[in-house]
Amino acid sequence: MRTLIVTAFVSLDGVMEAPGGEAGYRNAGWTFRDVEFDEAAYEIKGREQGEAAALLLGRRSYEAFAPVWPTMEDFAGYNAMPRYVVSTTLDDDDSRWPATVLRSLDDVAALKETDGGPILVHGSATLGRALADAGLVDRYHLLVFPLLLGAGLRLFSDTDKDTTVLTLVEHEVYGNGVQKQVFDVRR
Repeated sequence: MRTLIVTAFVSLDGVMEAPGGEAGYRNAGWTFRDVEFDEAAYEIKGREQGEAAALLLGRRSYEAFAPVWPTMEDFAGYNAMPRYVVSTTLDDDDSRWPATVLRSLDDVAALKETDGGPILVHGSATLGRALADAGLVDRYHLLVFPLLLGAGLRLFSDTDKDTTVLTLVEHEVYGNGVQKQVFDVRR
């Protein structure tokens, strides 16, 4: 079974919306605008590209990334790996950044059952919450920023469900206050 990893930039109060900038969100760009840059904090991002075997996105994140990521040298690893997008409304993938369209969480569960390395979920707040609620997430890679953003899309859902127990397997605090937290979901 493949490992499904949700990776996110998140504020201390759980907001993950528009970390690099996004029209319409009042705190857009909070990862670089409000916290001093420390290259060491982003080591995990390079490692993720090297270790992941596939990328899984929700429709909105896919549509935001498709016109930009293929031209970015920093994302060469993601551009070379298979991509999947979960959507009930997307008719076809974007030819600029081809991906296989999955129609349901059952399709994601079936993908996890295939041979291959880890599947990485980037951005995709709605999808990430649905995957967690369905018990499909195996690991979280979080960069937690020392900010309280208030409103915004959150990483974790507010669904009334049984406790999910996590095991901290890696952590580090950087000079700018950002914390790397890697958690495995206990089964």
